[in-house]
Amino acid sequence: MSIKSFIRFLDTQGNTAYGEPTTSLSEPLEGKKVEVLTGDPLTGLSKTGKQAEVSKLLCPLPTTPIVLCIGLNYQKHVNEAKLPVPKYPSVFTKPADALTGSSTSISIHQDLQKQLDYEGELTVVIRKTAKDVSEADALQYVLGYTNGNDLTCRYYQVPENSGGQFGYAKSFDSFAPIGPAIVMAEVIPDPQKLKYQTKVNGEVRQSTGTDDMIASVAKIIAHLSRATTLRPGTVIMTGTPSGVGFFMEPKNFLKDGDVVAIECDELGVLSNKMVFEK
Repeated sequence: MSIKSFIRFLDTQGNTAYGEPTTSLSEPLEGKKVEVLTGDPLTGLSKTGKQAEVSKLLCPLPTTPIVLCIGLNYQKHVNEAKLPVPKYPSVFTKPADALTGSSTSISIHQDLQKQLDYEGELTVVIRKTAKDVSEADALQYVLGYTNGNDLTCRYYQVPENSGGQFGYAKSFDSFAPIGPAIVMAEVIPDPQKLKYQTKVNGEVRQSTGTDDMIASVAKIIAHLSRATTLRPGTVIMTGTPSGVGFFMEPKNFLKDGDVVAIECDELGVLSNKMVFEK
């Protein structure tokens, strides 16, 4: 049988392995048994017939060539920001070191502790090299889907401090957590029919359906691959819905100890605790 999803984890002997969860992705995976997989996500994973206990959940990808991000891609978010809908998707990037996994604490540098914000996002992983891909063929290049959190220090994003650029404010180490698993593309034939929520300490802050996206996943891949090579393992964060802390009244930024959870029935729960450095 084909693999429906995979995680990357440490077993009880300290070995790093890939595994396929045998329980719901919405349940905590640490302490659970998973089907051990052999191979690599980008060249192919296969079942070994063995099981192992998850001691620690890791980022499902060990690394990425780049994290590509889309801004202003949900109509309700555009409405709350009071900004015009761009003709083409707004694009910025995060480096590979921004990538991290679920169930990990994210250390927040002292200079980043004011105006720290969450952005829950449907996240796509590219399976094979893509360039000049048509919208009609775009989903054939998708390995799978996962939850993502486009963490942002708004202090370094607002125009008076940075000219309004996005990249620096979002590119710090561990500011692109994804997980807990990658669900294979075959399991989700239409990524525009998902619903997810972002919670902070259990309180719902964002709640959306991906049918509110302005540019679909297929359109995003076609746009990003125009005259540009997307390498296998490229991570694409497809935009955040309304409800970010910056646009709440009063503004409601993340604090030391806050736990941000992005939840999707099909993709499980990505959960990270913010730990402010002293």
